[in-house]
Amino acid sequence: MTPAGLRAFCLDFNEAVEEFPFTPETSVFKVLGKVFALTALDADPLKVNLKCDPEEALRLRAEHAAIVPGWHMNKRHWNTVTVGGLPDALVRELVEDSYDLVVAGLPKAERLRLDRP
Repeated sequence: MTPAGLRAFCLDFNEAVEEFPFTPETSVFKVLGKVFALTALDADPLKVNLKCDPEEALRLRAEHAAIVPGWHMNKRHWNTVTVGGLPDALVRELVEDSYDLVVAGLPKAERLRLDRP
């Protein structure tokens, strides 16, 4: 997956936006103000921090060398994923899971507005 592909995929979700609250190089993707992905799109190798269920995070880290505890994040709930070290389909699944976890934590009215109960 290319940096442009990752960016486009993140922005394809309902109400997803890209912001730069830390540095101009760090893209922070949010849904209704809540972060679901962080990345430096110009980094080599391309990496992205994604939210993950704690038990699933442990399993993924054990199975894939390209998935490690989230850098500068709560390591129980976040993974850092080296994009080039995984199949594109798995990266897409991990991004979608991160988005869904964040949406699940939103108030019911906001979840319904997103049409992702």
